Amino acid sequence: MDLQIALFLGQDGLVNGAVYGLLALALVLVFSVTRVIFIPQGELVALGALSLAMLQSGKIPATYWLLVALAAPALALEIWRWQRGQLVDLRSTLVWTVLFPSAAGLLMLVQPRLWPGSLGVQSLVTVLMVTPLGPLLYRLAYRPLADATILVLLIVSVALHGILVGLGLWFFGAEGWRTPPFSEARFDWAGVSVSGQSLVVVATVVMLVLLMFLFFERSIIGKALRATAMNRVGARLMGIPTGLAGDLSFALAALIGAISGLLIAPITTVYYDTGFLIGLKGFVAAIIGGLASYPVALLGALVVGLLEAFSSFWASAFKEVIVFTLIVPVLLWRSLNSPVIEDEE
Repeated sequence: MDLQIALFLGQDGLVNGAVYGLLALALVLVFSVTRVIFIPQGELVALGALSLAMLQSGKIPATYWLLVALAAPALALEIWRWQRGQLVDLRSTLVWTVLFPSAAGLLMLVQPRLWPGSLGVQSLVTVLMVTPLGPLLYRLAYRPLADATILVLLIVSVALHGILVGLGLWFFGAEGWRTPPFSEARFDWAGVSVSGQSLVVVATVVMLVLLMFLFFERSIIGKALRATAMNRVGARLMGIPTGLAGDLSFALAALIGAISGLLIAPITTVYYDTGFLIGLKGFVAAIIGGLASYPVALLGALVVGLLEAFSSFWASAFKEVIVFTLIVPVLLWRSLNSPVIEDEE
């Protein structure tokens, strides 16, 4: 291996690690707020990429009908709860079940006439379709079991993963899809060709990380989410609606998944089950961060990306094995250095 190959592999690892970092942040956020290990995070990535590809081909993505199919029972459930006198936030319910589906449908109708072939508008439609899937899945699958053990919530996540993978095969078929890059520019740095799409990926990830930092540090809603993550019962006693905190954490995770799908679709061919492996690598990074530390999870994602890139050169047939084996020493080290506590503590 010479320097040029090392730089090329480093670039590939950095780009992949940036995407895994976004997924790791989403997994840490959801787990810290709701105690849910959100395995279907990778499926949201695949839905984002494949939905954009279908929009590019001039078709209405089946993701939209999935959104409508989830929004209808979620709205009916909230109306039923409201009629029974339970505390219901109708504004957030209308946002997820009416506003987002209506905005996505309207944009899909006018986009071919006003902005034919516009990658930016199609990306916006994709984000509007995928983002509300997070809170809708939370309301229908997780919120009724909010007081269940982590193991029960994990079983629900595994079931949802299987359902979404099956729906992905039904919606998009077994063939792979790819979308045009957001930038077709190419640069030559130190003898290594750098694509504009790679720079778009890194710049987008850096911007999202900064926005998330400002959101959690400066906004009241972000501080409420942090309080819920630190002490759910204490946050509830202080008047913070922990149910809405779950809504928002899943919405942010789905938004991250949609944007990640848009970023990887021009780089690699995406299949209906591609999101599972991507999500697992983000999960490895989140485990390195202990499902609690955002900076360590980001650092872990870069380690995973670089390890994957260099493994593909030295032992391409075993690169996945090498990446996932990384989780073993991390878990061993954490188990030896963590105090013994009860599961729910």
